Amino acid sequence: MITVILPTRDDEIALALALTPLVPAAVEGIVREVIVVDAGSRDGTLVVADAAGCTVVRGSGPEALMAAVEEAKSDWLLFLSPSAVLDANWFGEVLPFIDRAMMAGEGSDAAAAFRHGRAESGFTARFAEWSATFRSAGFAAPYQEQGLLVSRSLYRAVGGHRTLPAMADVDLARRIGRRRLTLFRARAVMRRPAGGGFFRGARNAACLAMFVMRLPPRVIGRFAA
Repeated sequence: MITVILPTRDDEIALALALTPLVPAAVEGIVREVIVVDAGSRDGTLVVADAAGCTVVRGSGPEALMAAVEEAKSDWLLFLSPSAVLDANWFGEVLPFIDRAMMAGEGSDAAAAFRHGRAESGFTARFAEWSATFRSAGFAAPYQEQGLLVSRSLYRAVGGHRTLPAMADVDLARRIGRRRLTLFRARAVMRRPAGGGFFRGARNAACLAMFVMRLPPRVIGRFAA
């Protein structure tokens, strides 16, 4: 039913943790396959992928993700980041979502992302979660770590991932649009804060603002580097 696509680079431990909540869904037949898109890992990432029975596509960036989509066997695609781990009960919400979309004939018009979760406690983590929810709902721009579930037909209809120097994931979500993007209650939980703290968050917000204002991607790319 679902093909999970995970881009990796030197993510040995992260990949093992990210794959763990996928196992029960695979047993239930919800996850049909996992494709690891590897950008030249030099640690044990590919060993983990092989042990878990994942298909491996070598390459990086939007082109490699598009190549993985072409190899996918399922009608639904779930793009995930190894930086985050899905809630244990994630598929209990995803399966009814897919069933409703298919029964309503909306398979070509449906997509969803998970809520952004942070493993650490404290105000900063909760504020980051709230900010991500606001960004997802208000601007159809979920963080890459929130994942993206999309029907293959909709993915192709909007043109898939485009080759951009920055914001390729936001670009895809924005083309899907708020009307077609559902935000699940289940979370994708980051195991640790992303590097950069407040300044990374401010930079992401600035990049999003420039993207919404339709500044050239090359300008945003220089700022995000």
